[in-house]
Amino acid sequence: MNVILLGPPGAGKGTQAKKLSAEFGTPQISTGDILRDAARRGTELGKLAAPLMQSGQLVPDDLVVKIVEECLRQPDASRGFVLDGFPRTIPQAEALDAALAKAGRKIDAVVSLDVPESTLIQRISGRRSCAKDGSVYHLNENPPRQAGICDKCSSPLIQREDDQEDKVRERLAVYARQTAPLKDFYAKRGLLRSIEGVGSPEGVYLDVKKALGKP
Repeated sequence: MNVILLGPPGAGKGTQAKKLSAEFGTPQISTGDILRDAARRGTELGKLAAPLMQSGQLVPDDLVVKIVEECLRQPDASRGFVLDGFPRTIPQAEALDAALAKAGRKIDAVVSLDVPESTLIQRISGRRSCAKDGSVYHLNENPPRQAGICDKCSSPLIQREDDQEDKVRERLAVYARQTAPLKDFYAKRGLLRSIEGVGSPEGVYLDVKKALGKP
């Protein structure tokens, strides 16, 4: 099962990708997580990506494609994968097709999580993260036991710069310009499955599995 989860920032792609990965034993490949980890560790990749992510811009296609190609070469991806946050542009999608074709593989389905913009802004701007262990909370939907403190390691929680409302609106505008056209790209190939990404994570997951033809 080679699957792409498509949707704007805050649509719940990461949550659903983790559920699919856990149930079906295929790795979740999240370019956002990879880039944020690199930025946190101060690697060369992180130094290139951090200022772009902080301003709500996309990391250059060639850099992201190289990351994904490396992930797809790993042994755990041989039986399938769930791509979360990639591709984000038509050129990235075309590069993914080429990379998979070389390996005799292809995308089986693309699930688009559709969520109203007002809901996305509320979801993202309410997120708080632990800078030490990466745990993510939400002020309303998943608050920490003690306000502003990570449940796991007791470190202070922060709001990522790209989660501030003005940056969120810019990220959504970038998505509309550069990533939303992917829906037509995959629809023309008969791969697109669109579902409503609103409701409980468990309810949305049932719809995701239904879209993939999984009981």
